Amino acid sequence: MRLTRYTDYALRTLIYVGLREPKQSSIAEIARAYGISESHLTKVVHQLGRLGLIQTIRGRGGGLRLAKSPAEIVVGAVVRETEDDLALVECFSAGSCAITAPCRLRRALGEALAAFLAVLDRYTLADLLGGSEGDEIARLLGLSPPTGVAAALEPEEKSV
Repeated sequence: MRLTRYTDYALRTLIYVGLREPKQSSIAEIARAYGISESHLTKVVHQLGRLGLIQTIRGRGGGLRLAKSPAEIVVGAVVRETEDDLALVECFSAGSCAITAPCRLRRALGEALAAFLAVLDRYTLADLLGGSEGDEIARLLGLSPPTGVAAALEPEEKSV
């Protein structure tokens, strides 16, 4: 399973914005911190706004903020919403394959995809922001130590 760059940017944007709470973030700041294209990131931010995950405030003093609490943003749901195509192989979509009906590979890959998404469903943005890892990510991105939402998060132990 390989996620698209689009989904990667969406998840990284949520992490950045979550670490900056309660302060607002800008697309330019996020692009600069990660070394990615502002124009590509603009498309990602637009969709995150449409999905109700971030709030975009226009005009002077505007920026980006989380529209939900980090504990309400489920990683698996973000992946489902931002990936154009989770069809691992041709027979998952409209493609044709001579052995689709009896194929065990199709079933095995379907189970693998379901398991992959089930693991991601056990994690929220709060899990990604919490603990010493969140502090280290903030440091690596050139952010001051989290003082808002991210600092208040207690990491939950997840069995993987």
